[in-house]
Amino acid sequence: MYADVIITDAKVLTMDLAAPRAEAVAITDGHILAVGSKQDIAALKGSSTRVISAQGNTVLPGFIEAHMHLFGGAAELHHLPLAGLRGFDAVAAAVRAYVPTQREAKVLFGKGADYSMMGAEGSINRHHMDRMCPDRPFAISSADHHTMWANTKALEVTGLLRGQTLGPGNEIVMGLDGLASGELREVEAFGPIIKYSGEQRATLGLATGGEPHPPPSAEERATDIDIIKRGLSWCAQHGITSIHNMDGNLYTLELLAEIETQGGLLCRNKVPFHFKNFMKVDMLEKASLMAERYHSDWLSSGLVKFFMDGVLDSYTSYMVDDYADRPGHRTEPLFSQEQFNEAAIEADRRKLQIAVHSSGDAAVRSVLDGYQAAQKANKKRDSRHRIEHIEVITPADIPRLKELGVIASMQPPHPPGAMNFPLEPTLTRIGKSRWPFSFPCKTLKESDAHVVFASDWPVADISVLAGIQAATTRKVWGAGDPDQRFNLLDTLAAYTYEGAYAEFAENKKGILKRGFLGDAVVLSGDIENTPLEEISKLHPVITICGGRVTYEA
Repeated sequence: MYADVIITDAKVLTMDLAAPRAEAVAITDGHILAVGSKQDIAALKGSSTRVISAQGNTVLPGFIEAHMHLFGGAAELHHLPLAGLRGFDAVAAAVRAYVPTQREAKVLFGKGADYSMMGAEGSINRHHMDRMCPDRPFAISSADHHTMWANTKALEVTGLLRGQTLGPGNEIVMGLDGLASGELREVEAFGPIIKYSGEQRATLGLATGGEPHPPPSAEERATDIDIIKRGLSWCAQHGITSIHNMDGNLYTLELLAEIETQGGLLCRNKVPFHFKNFMKVDMLEKASLMAERYHSDWLSSGLVKFFMDGVLDSYTSYMVDDYADRPGHRTEPLFSQEQFNEAAIEADRRKLQIAVHSSGDAAVRSVLDGYQAAQKANKKRDSRHRIEHIEVITPADIPRLKELGVIASMQPPHPPGAMNFPLEPTLTRIGKSRWPFSFPCKTLKESDAHVVFASDWPVADISVLAGIQAATTRKVWGAGDPDQRFNLLDTLAAYTYEGAYAEFAENKKGILKRGFLGDAVVLSGDIENTPLEEISKLHPVITICGGRVTYEA
């Protein structure tokens, strides 16, 4: 048998402990035919084989992005990036240059803001934004996507200016004048702005977990397919071959299935059912339906996503003890313990995997308690339930992940100072006493828990190579705090093999090995001989998914 594709002249890091290095890879019929020496693989070249020279550079299994938001991230590709801008003048200049380019937009959106970007002028408010853009609805989302700031026009047209009663963990921050200050915390608060903008279908899987109503027109559906195609192309450009989407609904799966029939599915996709706190457990029948209908190597479900809390910077992470800079405040969880236990037990009974956004230490504990309740009710099995983020954990809860078989889903770009997120206000929110147990990637790995890495795009830069640099170069915040850096090979495993393990697919992907899926990425350099501080300067030059070249620089 001859190969469809051969990658040669390579430094292949297979992630296979039995044969960790090679010089070449052969792929045929969407699967790996052989991995070995340049000479051995050359014998598999036929008249129609495409031969790709890696030019002495690194070849890896295709990256598995274990936590991202494909539809919403793709919809934001045209939003104004504000990451790294500091002070009113810098932000205002960018906004004023952007406004004329978006004449048709119902709402102008900026993205990637940090909570202290106004500097000496204090927190962003509607008055700042009115000075930047007074006559059109304008909103800026925080990098973590848990807060949005809106100008007066946007608040007026969406009925938010005078406030509204919202569910736990959501807030329209009110000013001393009795009107909304412009700061909107969590999706219930800023959802009306997204809905007004017309981009709500892209965020529906995150906002409500429900389906578009009324059903989209043929034109709207075509628009949504184009949005997702742009997102898939963006992922392939970054060497990503598998995506664990962390929001979802049936509509997202249907769009991806249609793209697959068109031959345009550039990455493998896992899409969850999003269980919200206003749902009853019988809604999990829909999750089972999604799992039954979609279970191929290209498109699958079988995952239930929950949110237990928000984020530290907006005081919406659920904490065991008070916030260091806000005595008396710990926030409220989005699910009561009884409510979460009931849902976890039922999802587990249905043999569904569970993933829960939990950033605060009380949220992490609550989720572990729910998983323990599910094990007690349904008996222990290889469930591989997940906790997403784990930004703070108590020492007592660290060993529980291993004990319960829980996967720690972590994002190397997220720790303050590791990549684009500033140190403040997060470090002050956490407080020095909790720093040793915050964003504890290495601590959890050393406890023998499975740790999987991702970006949480569009919350952080999608670049896996930037994430690898962040994971391997992260600095401690205080003397005596534990070093949370991963070494390079463990980091690469967390973006490949561990991602496959997290979706019960470690026997067919995440490793370059005969018979495994033909997913690989060729880098622009030798990652092992690149200084850790310069890894983000590398980039994928070729991405292959299922034996097909999905991106070529």
